[in-house]
Amino acid sequence: MTAPHALLIQVLREPARLAALSPAEWDLLIRQARRSRLLAHLAWRVEEQGCEAPAAAAAHLQAARHVADSQHAAVLWENRFIAQALAGLNIPVLLLKGGAYAQAGLRAGRGRLLTDIDILVPLARIEAVESELIIHGWVGSEELTAHDQRYYREWMHEIPPMRHMRRSSVIDVHHNILPRTGRIRVDAQVLLDAALPLPDAPGLYRLSDPDLLLHSACHLFLDGEFDKGLRDLVDIDALLREFGAARPDFWPTLAARARELGLSRVLFYALRQAQRLLGSPVPESLLQALTAEAAPSAPLLALMDALFLRALQPDHASCDRPGSALARRLLYLRGHWLRMPWHLLLMHLSIKALAPKPKAQSAQAAQAVQARP
Repeated sequence: MTAPHALLIQVLREPARLAALSPAEWDLLIRQARRSRLLAHLAWRVEEQGCEAPAAAAAHLQAARHVADSQHAAVLWENRFIAQALAGLNIPVLLLKGGAYAQAGLRAGRGRLLTDIDILVPLARIEAVESELIIHGWVGSEELTAHDQRYYREWMHEIPPMRHMRRSSVIDVHHNILPRTGRIRVDAQVLLDAALPLPDAPGLYRLSDPDLLLHSACHLFLDGEFDKGLRDLVDIDALLREFGAARPDFWPTLAARARELGLSRVLFYALRQAQRLLGSPVPESLLQALTAEAAPSAPLLALMDALFLRALQPDHASCDRPGSALARRLLYLRGHWLRMPWHLLLMHLSIKALAPKPKAQSAQAAQAVQARP
């Protein structure tokens, strides 16, 4: 299937198109990129192409670059505080997603904005990690209800988000990459055993190359939240291009790792959608093998293709297609269905629906309560 109609996706797929854009198209491109949290990433693409944007567009791109560069430096600084806070525990501390991309200097981290820093630690030491973070200034949200606390601590793969009292940085502490009540589960120890040390960050690690890609795929295709879906797909595309070019054995290693972790279908969706929308250079032989091994039935695959095609568009009115809102809603419900068995899901949604609205809370706390549980 060819790329969809969104101008931003067309430019991401074929950056050479930038040179032929009209002023009106530049205006639309900037709006779509901003809504997708890809404006700073777009600035990098423009620079790589050696393209000169109109003055008005260039001002937006430059401002986005400044914000991203500043945040990138802040993340590297914050990573040091996290390492120092947990150094005494003598456990592996893995940075996940954007924090790992930034610290490792990966292409996926260029221009990528973060709302928090995610880490992965052994489940057996999760209480000790939380205690050390509290000692060093991180605190949990007071607005979380008893049900929210249970949701995180008993059912999910992380404890509630913690915010530093002075620096206001937010950290998410994970003990796995998928919920413990989920229909798809991963042995976190296997991930920890394959972790790689991070440069210039003593005590900090990241997932191995295949695991880094698979975690990104799980985050996008199992979570159910698609407001930043295109940004997450761009992450996957960047990782595929960088790792695929650097390691000749990356592709068979990736497929074998997905099979070992029980994530072959997740990988199939990630590679298929990255290739369809962004033209990711996925070996056809690998995609054919995964199709035979892990693809759903033809009718279900056609449905999932239609849903992903709509949900992965920029979250901008110009990119709406017939059924876009329905597609995002169905994928949101699918994410919840994959996250927990039906009896827990029914109880959770009932409690959330009947719970009184919080009277006063910060925007970050509100996001933690409403968007995640």
